[in-house]
Amino acid sequence: MKSLRHAATVGAIALAGAAALGAAIGGALVLRIAREVITPAPRKNDTEVLAVDTGAQTIELGRTPDTELPGSYGLYVDGTPGYVKLGAVLHADGGTVRRKLLTQIEPGAEIGRHAAFSGYYYLAPSELHLPYESVLIGTPAGPCPAWLFPAASTTWVIQVHGRGATRSECLRAVPVLHAAGLPVLVTSYRNDGEGPRTRPGSYGLGATEWRDVDTAIAYALRHGAERILLMGWSMGGAIALQTLVSSDHGGAVVGMILDSPVVDWRTVLRYQAREMGLWDPLPQLAMDALEQPWSARLSGADQAIAFDALDMVARSAELDVPILLLHSDDDGFVPSDASHALAAARPDLVTMPVFTGARHTKLWNYDQTRWTHAISDWLGEHGFAD
Repeated sequence: MKSLRHAATVGAIALAGAAALGAAIGGALVLRIAREVITPAPRKNDTEVLAVDTGAQTIELGRTPDTELPGSYGLYVDGTPGYVKLGAVLHADGGTVRRKLLTQIEPGAEIGRHAAFSGYYYLAPSELHLPYESVLIGTPAGPCPAWLFPAASTTWVIQVHGRGATRSECLRAVPVLHAAGLPVLVTSYRNDGEGPRTRPGSYGLGATEWRDVDTAIAYALRHGAERILLMGWSMGGAIALQTLVSSDHGGAVVGMILDSPVVDWRTVLRYQAREMGLWDPLPQLAMDALEQPWSARLSGADQAIAFDALDMVARSAELDVPILLLHSDDDGFVPSDASHALAAARPDLVTMPVFTGARHTKLWNYDQTRWTHAISDWLGEHGFAD
């Protein structure tokens, strides 16, 4: 009997230990997922370069949902060019895609096998052949570099790039906005690799970055702006929406353009978790961790993140300006569900033309003509074009 009691005690201790170990492992996994959500990540190679023909100026790539897209794109490559522009798909067969090179590659240039496909297309403002100046915007986190493309109108556009991106992401929109006579301010923000770094160096998913955009609004108002349009790409859409509902200068904002925006983070994070093979309750537990001050700090966050406050479908009644919402139903990274839900909740404010086929933040690349007309028509309809 004594031996049985001893065995039972040992067994209970073992089970308790196993449970504690499991809880510790589970907790560590949850914090790791939470950290992934808010940690800026370097650009990842996602494309394989199979061959380059410098005579025909073509490049052969491994076939992926991105590399087979029609349109014009960019490609970060290992080797001499660093970055090249890609044109039309010339041939797609099995696992390969051959595209036209729009950047001249000289014979003998070394290009590695690993590359990163990009929707940026333009990297530097000088490529647009428009007048611009580099400015610094003082924000609560520190000075944020920005590009200012001047024009005559007192209605300014402030562009906000997305997660893991830089200001270059926004350059595609400058020509159509400038053609409408609008000055365009393309700003950076904290922890994006160009703006100032806070101590943890993490994203706030819009909950903190909006303060930097708020300062950009103040800068524009001091330099001749009377009305502001906000344009946000991906997470930049979440930042722009938070700016609208949180800023003391929100009254100056008269409209918004959102490209592939994050409208509700819960929808996005659950989708991305499923794509990685992580199912509930892990995504929800990670979000719960980011909502609690102590676990948010353990995850590397500046502060706790209130996901209810970032759900702009639930807060749609607070919106009071016209919104042009551009989002492909084949986004592949930020699902369009929440965008459609916002359009359904506020049909009086939201214009959402249907786009399909394009991938995340690549609507301009996929169908530049339709994307450009959607913006210019909306600007004219609401009296924003000069």
